[in-house]
Amino acid sequence: MAEGSDTTLTRERDSATDVPSGLVAGLRSFAAGHGGAKAVIEYVGRRGARIVLIGEDGTWSDQFARDTHVARAACQRAGVKVENEWERELMQLMRPSNDLWRAMARRTLAR
Repeated sequence: MAEGSDTTLTRERDSATDVPSGLVAGLRSFAAGHGGAKAVIEYVGRRGARIVLIGEDGTWSDQFARDTHVARAACQRAGVKVENEWERELMQLMRPSNDLWRAMARRTLAR
C-alpha cells in the first residue's frame, strides 16, 4: 500500500448534480403537453439508461440519460413519477400511433 493512500480522500462524482438541463426540460415539456406523465427507466448497457415516458393521454416517447442515477434525478426534477416496472395498467395506458404500427409491420415483413 502506498504511503498516505489510506488517508487520502477522494470525492465521488455526484451524478445527481450532473443532470443535463435539456433532459429535464424535455421531460417537463412532454409531461405538460400530455396532461402529465409517468416514466419507466430501463438500463441499456454502455449507452446508459432509457427513460420511457407515457403521457396521461396514451402518447409515449423516450429519452436517454448517461446512467440510471441521472435518469431518476432528471425525472424527480421534472416532476415525473417513476414506475418500478411495466405494470398492466401502465401498458394499457399506452396508445401506439399508426406510424408505429406501420413501422413494426415493415420490420416483420422484411424478415
